[in-house]
Formats: sequence, C-alpha cells, structure tokens
Amino acid sequence: MSTWIRRLVVLAAGALGIIGVAGAGVYGISSVQLSRDYDVPVTPLTIVYDSASVERGRHVAIAIAKCVDCHGADFGGKVIVEDPGLGRIVAPNLTQGVGGIAEYTDADLVRAIRYGVRPDGKPLVFMPSYEYVYLTDADLAAVIAYLRSLPPVDRTLPESQIGLMARLLYVAGRLDALVPAAMIDRETMRADSVVPGPTVEYGAYLSVVGGCSGCHGPGLSGGRIPGTPPDFPPATNITPAGIGSWSEEDFFVALREGRRPDGSTIDPRMPWAYTAQMTDDEIRALWLYLRTVPPRETGTR
Repeated sequence: MSTWIRRLVVLAAGALGIIGVAGAGVYGISSVQLSRDYDVPVTPLTIVYDSASVERGRHVAIAIAKCVDCHGADFGGKVIVEDPGLGRIVAPNLTQGVGGIAEYTDADLVRAIRYGVRPDGKPLVFMPSYEYVYLTDADLAAVIAYLRSLPPVDRTLPESQIGLMARLLYVAGRLDALVPAAMIDRETMRADSVVPGPTVEYGAYLSVVGGCSGCHGPGLSGGRIPGTPPDFPPATNITPAGIGSWSEEDFFVALREGRRPDGSTIDPRMPWAYTAQMTDDEIRALWLYLRTVPPRETGTR
C-alpha cells in the first residue's frame, strides 16, 4: 500500500472515530435529559362533566389547542413522524380504551398536558406543554372532561424512538421542544382572569395556547421551523411586517378557508381546518392581538 493511501486510511479512521465519539456524546447527553425524573406536584382541578363543560373542552381541544392534529380525529393516537434521522414520534391514545388514559388520574392528566410529564415522572417528547402550561384552570378542566367523555378506542401504539439527528439538534439548542418539561417554569402564572371575547388580551391567550408561536416562532416572524424535514414549508411571518397589508376579512378567510388575499391556498399543514372552527370573537381577538405585536423581519425568531 502506498504512503498516501495509508495516510487516507488513517485520516478516515480518525474521522470515523471522532464522529463515533461525538455521536456517543450526543446520545449520552440527550439520554440523560430524556430519562430524567420530574417531581411535579399539582393542585387538583374541579372537573365538571356537564354538557357545557364537555362542549367547551371539545372546542378547546380541537379548534384552539388543536390536540386532534397530532392525536387523530378519534383521539386514539398515531405515529406522526417516522424518519431515519428524527426517529419515530408517537402521539398517544387519549381515550379510555386499551392503550389509552383509563388508568390516568386527573392529576396525571394535568401533569401530562400542562407540564409534559408522564405518570412515572419521565418527560413526554414533543408535547407542546410549554404552550399548554398557560391554559386556564377552567379550560384545562374542560379538556379533561372532554377526554374522559370520548368513545374508547382500543389502540396500543409503539413507543417514541428519538433519532440521532433529533438528539443532535436538541444538544445544539435547536430543538428544545424535544423535552418540553425542561422548558417550563413551573411557577408560571396562568391568565385565569382572562375573559373570552374580541379583545387583545384574549387574543394573546389564544395565540399562546393555540400554538402560533410553536410554528411561527416566539416573535411570530415565521421562517423555517426547527426540526422539520427539508420539504416542510416555512411558516409565514404573521407580525405586521408580514401580514400588515391584510384586512380583518382577509384574516378570517385565511383561518376559515385556508386562502391568502391573492387567492392562493395555504398549505394544510397550517391547521386552518381546525382554526376554521374558532368562533368569530376568537378569530377577531387573535387578529386584534397580532396587530399589536412588534413587526419583525421574516425568520427573526
């Protein structure tokens, strides 16, 4: 073997060794966070199962919090990502059927929804609890009442398996949502005094618990969504710098019919099929709030 070939072999072996060590480090660091125990005491909620509470829970779970987007139309759960790099991400069964939440106490559901923590104290993955932590007690109690009322679905799903790329993004600080429990300040004050209606204050609440910042970024300026596949469309800038020329009617059409002012169709991965079910007052409140946020250049998160 010639000298230069030997050198190439040595360099290649060295590079593979470095990659292997780095990969092991990434796996180890992420595994520590994924297996961490969270002791989260919760204040019991008063769950009311009358028709008005269940209907409010249905509306919050579908039109506002959009739980149905990940957990499926029957809330029986599904595999939402199957990717060699990102891994397998599974939204669990939220019904009382086999593989569901029949054994969960109300406190278990509060921990899972509000804090991203399973009954065994381990963190859930990719559960948007960093948004749901702001749900008012009344809305969270209504959601739990609704979940308890759902027809049971017998569906046992595989466990989520986090791939190396997702772990790398997490360790690099580009995918904090992988472990939502680590993102949440458990002393967070919730807006329990928020009054539903066409107001800026209620619009701000809907923006947070409705997941606007989850896709459009904390500054709502849009751009590429961290951790999404390469073919995933960037989120729109919904600050005044992005939709400042829109009218209120344009905004209603976008959220109800999935059409922009120029008539083009909004990608269905923007959950307008669910925002279409928001009330007029809710959409108007969200519109009023978005007009108050600082304008930002697209992608400035």
